[in-house]
Amino acid sequence: QVQLVESGGGLVQAGGSLRLSCAGSGDFFSNYAMGWFRQAPGKEREFVAAISWNSWTGITTNYADSVKGRFTISKDNAKITVYLQMNSLNPEDTGVYYCAGRPYVIASMSSDYPYWGQGIQVTVSS
Repeated sequence: QVQLVESGGGLVQAGGSLRLSCAGSGDFFSNYAMGWFRQAPGKEREFVAAISWNSWTGITTNYADSVKGRFTISKDNAKITVYLQMNSLNPEDTGVYYCAGRPYVIASMSSDYPYWGQGIQVTVSS
């Protein structure tokens, strides 16, 4: 059974940084693409970033326009963990952040991801 567990959320002032972590299980990370999504109160879940890796093309990443240049997604296969480094945070980044996984190829639609973590709160104060 695939399990994803997020950590690293919390309260931060505007302009600050946080790093989210998502720990997975078993061989999951070596064959799966991982994504981060977020959901603000009263809004739909939205794509934030995604990453995949294979021996032919190397690492592939994709970001939502709203976070490009501020957020960085990375993964450590040895630690079975994917990270989301978030810099220059603003109040619009507030929400519950979810880690998600799907086979091989990255995607930006939440419906394309069958595996999800429980979510973690990120609050950015102005």
